[in-house]
Order: sequence, then structure tokens, then C-alpha cells
Amino acid sequence: MTSSSFDSVAFLKSVSSSAGVYRMYDGEGTVIYVGKAKDLKKRLSSYFRKNVTNVKTRALVSHIRDIDVTLTHSETDALLLENDYIKQYMPKYNVLLRDDKSYPYIFLSSHQHPRLAYHRGAKREKGQYFGPYPNGGAVRESLHLMQKLFPVRQCDDLYYKARSRPCLQYQIARCSAPCVDKVSDEEYQEQVKLATLFLKGKDQQVLASLVAKMEQAAQNMHYEDAARYRDQISALRRVVEQQEVSGSHGDMDVIGVYFASGVACFHLLIIRSGKIFGSRSYYPAVPDETELSEVLRAFMLQFYLNVDSQRTIPNEIIVSHEFEDIHELEDAVKQALEKNVSIKTKVRSERASFLRIADTNAKNAVETRLSHQNTVEQRFLLLEEALEQSQKINRMECFDISHTMGESTVASCVVFNREGPHKADYRRYNIHGITPGDDYAAMKQAISRRFDKVDVNGKIPDILFIDGGIGQLRIAQKVVNEKFAQLDVAPTLIGVAKGEGRKPGLETLIYGENEIAFNLPADSGALHLIQHIRDESHRFAITGHRNKRQKTRNTSTLESIAGVGPKRRKALLQYLGGLQQVKGASVAELAKVPGISPEMAQTIHDALRG
Repeated sequence: MTSSSFDSVAFLKSVSSSAGVYRMYDGEGTVIYVGKAKDLKKRLSSYFRKNVTNVKTRALVSHIRDIDVTLTHSETDALLLENDYIKQYMPKYNVLLRDDKSYPYIFLSSHQHPRLAYHRGAKREKGQYFGPYPNGGAVRESLHLMQKLFPVRQCDDLYYKARSRPCLQYQIARCSAPCVDKVSDEEYQEQVKLATLFLKGKDQQVLASLVAKMEQAAQNMHYEDAARYRDQISALRRVVEQQEVSGSHGDMDVIGVYFASGVACFHLLIIRSGKIFGSRSYYPAVPDETELSEVLRAFMLQFYLNVDSQRTIPNEIIVSHEFEDIHELEDAVKQALEKNVSIKTKVRSERASFLRIADTNAKNAVETRLSHQNTVEQRFLLLEEALEQSQKINRMECFDISHTMGESTVASCVVFNREGPHKADYRRYNIHGITPGDDYAAMKQAISRRFDKVDVNGKIPDILFIDGGIGQLRIAQKVVNEKFAQLDVAPTLIGVAKGEGRKPGLETLIYGENEIAFNLPADSGALHLIQHIRDESHRFAITGHRNKRQKTRNTSTLESIAGVGPKRRKALLQYLGGLQQVKGASVAELAKVPGISPEMAQTIHDALRG
């Protein structure tokens, strides 16, 4: 199949047979596909054969208006360049992995009394980094466990410097209070060493060291110390028994793959020193009619060549299916990241067991997602039927207002499509310039800002829900009428008024255009969908309001002081422990805060006292 606007015959005559990367463009000059080939002429010729059976390839070729090629010295170079181009252009016919999150680590500082902390991002601070962990929850859980096992501090350095007596963590035996010399430097460093060994997976070495210390303390008749070591050993043994999953002590990534009905899941088990650090599922965006082999190749390429994620890549990667360019990917990782890796698809014993776990989780994740999509789709159909919509509902939005006695007013806009919540399009609006507590004015401002400069090519919802009564709905309808006066399309507004006693299922629904009220049965799937988007808008609004209110209350007093910027505000609050402590501090105490001169301390002291 050839494009009427692209002369493939003439183009192929000039294409080299070298290795390289090709970019395909549509009529608007947008890159729609990026690929690499060992032999560019051979690969590109395959797209323009008369007997192409792949539906995706035929659709791609029908949109081609131009092709660029870039020659490379080797297949490895081509693979690296292909990955760079995919990240740059995000072509619609390529499988795209949106994994732009960096991975979290446990950080052990190089301080005189080192601290354990959560870390995400560039590794600028001196110290040791342990990980990566699959998500922030896994890091926090591990830090909580570390507190129980090793009395190493986890407080901020400013808080540490400001202590004049032990904090609560010392009282509950979660910290040895090096800030106020409750422990000797030697003993503290010994606990830091044990914590480091534990994070490296050397549990038996830690246990042996603790047993030796317990026996030595008993021989010296230091029975309280011996009892403390005994308790630490017992706690550590319980943890080791729960965590031990393998007799192996290697580092590896194990990836299970499942692909069905256009949904692909890659379930990653992160195994370090024979223990499962955690797991994480990835769902790349897959164009229609794409085959598993292409999805797998694209995932592996984009995942392991993504240097922005700050991941630590292990020496061994196990994946459940073979894919094209395995050896080229190994070479590319070595060249780009200076790391030797081995990618395996055939494994036995413990590794096969890990792979079965990953495969099972990938399959379950896809089936769960498909089931959820089917449920949401069914509820959309029921809503279309209940509202007697002639047009298909593809996008719904819901607005809500949140404040406390008029303070820190925030409006939320959440978006649902046929697959459920579409969080990338969620928006919050900080409301300004209104009478505190005026919900009507707040709604008017939020709706006006949402549809400011709206046009037919913008994201226009089919249904716009307003969480509130007839007053807020009238305001919203008036704004929409004004904003869409010159357009042929406009959203249908529906108010969601709370029922008696705010009980779910008793909501009254009101059309914005004619103000006709109606109800849906409490067990209706359509009502459940409306409740879902209403509750989500409420959650999103109240979260934003609480964050804004807390920020305002913490910083508003300090913000008005000349010379006190964000860094000094943060230093004051952290060093002294909060706004009330800052207000109660003397000039001498304020001057002890890093970055605060005696003159600035006097200025702050005078300003806070009026």
C-alpha cells in the first residue's frame, strides 16, 4: 500500500542499506512514527509492499507524507538514537511508556551523627543511597521499620541542632538522642554501621554482631545493655524471617508481561540482595492493532534507557518473553549507562518462581483494569439512557467549592472519560477578590476561568456537573451561556443537590437550562457514576483547600516581614519548631537560627509583636 501523496518508489531508490533511524511524518509535518533498522532500505521497503496484512502498518502508511533517515555506525547507536527520538517526538504510532517519575531511595547522610531519610531526585548530598524502591510508600514503610530496629535519628538537621532535650522518639526508644549526648559517638556509629549492613542485605552479619555484643555485655555484668541487645536481636530475627524469599543474594529485575484487549501490563519485581524490595506495574500507551513483540521491545528500550528516572540498574534482568534487539539493548545500556547487564528469558528454580509471581500479577492487573473499564463503560451507557442523551458522553466535568468560614477558598474541576477519572486534566482554582464565604461568586469565577477563551477545538465537556443547589447552578449556567454564545456546542449543566440528611442515594439532580429537577433510583449505576465524580471533586477541592489553608496559617505572619523570604521562613519554622515557637522566641533565640543576623532577629521580633 502506498500513499497518494508520497512517492515511495522514488524515495526507496535513494535509501542506504546501512543501519540507522527513520522518522515518518504526516501531512502537517508531525512525526507519527520512529523506528530503527539494521538495514534501512530493507526495513522501509517492507512498509510499502502490496500484501501488507498488519492493520496498524496499513493505517500508518496511509498517513505518511515524508520520511527522514539518520545513518548510524552500529545497531547499538541506532537503538540509542531511536529512544531519544521517541522521547522527543512522542509519536502516535509508537508504543509510549510514560515513566517520568524518579525513584525514591533511603538516604544515610555523612553527618557526625548520620540520619536516615526519604530521598527522591538528584543525588547531590553526600552520603549513601539505598534503593531504588518502587514507590514512596515502600520507603516510608522501610524507614518506620528501621526506627524499630536501629535507634538512628531520622530528624532534619535543623531540628537536630535546635534540641536542648530529648524528643518523643527517644522516649519511645526509636532514637538514641545523639543531639543531646544521650549516646556516645562510638555507640551511635556502631548502630549506624549495623543499619547500613541491614540495608545492604547482610542480615546474618548484623545478627552475629549483635549476639557478640549481647554476650560481651552479659560477661561484663551490664545486664541492661544485654537485655537491650537481646530485644534488638529478637526484633531483627522476626523481620528477617518475614523478608527472606530467596537463598540467592543477587540483584535483579524480574518483569512479567500480559497483553489483552489493547491493554498491556509490565509488572516489575525489584529484587536486591535476595529480597523483594517491592513491585510496580506499568501500562504503556499502545496504538491499536500493535503486537506483543513490539510492545515488549518498546517497553524494555524506553524503561532501561530512561536516565532521568535515577534508577539503579541491576546486573541481571529477567523477562517472561523474548523480544527483538535483546543483545543490542544490553550493548546500549553498557554504552549509555556504563553498566554490564544480562537479559534472560529462560530461567529455573528460584528465578522461575519470581517470574511466575510477576506474570501472575501482570495478568491480574490487566484483568482488573479491563473489568473496571467495562464497569465504567456500563455506567456511562446507563447515564446516557437516564439523561436521554442522543449524543455519546465522552467527557464529564464536575466543579466544587471548598473553604473554612470563607478562608482559603479553592474550586476544583475533575474530569471523567469513558475509562474513569482522567487525572491529567484535573484543575484547581485559587479564588481571589470575592467576599469571604460567597460560594456563588466563587463558582462564577471558577467557571469563567475554566471556559475563558474557549473554542470548538478545546476540551469541552458533554456534561458539566455542579456540586451544589439551584443558586450555584444558575450562576454556572449564566457563565456558560455567555462563554458559548458564539459557538454551536455547549455542555449540558446538571446540578447535584444533596438529599435529606446528606444521605447518598437521595440526591436531587437539576437541569441547568430549564431547572427541571429529577431523581434516579438509589441502586442506579448512572447515579453511582454521578456520585463518583461528585465525591472525587469534593475530595480534590478539600485537599487543595487544606493545603492552602495550612500554608497560609504557617507563613502569612512571616511573609509580611521585609527581608524574610522563603529560605529564611523555612529555616525559622524548622529550627524553632513552628510558628508559635517563632512568635515566642527572644531576639537571642532568633539570632541562633542559621541565616538570621542579630539585626534581622530584632526586626522579626519587633514585627511579630506588633
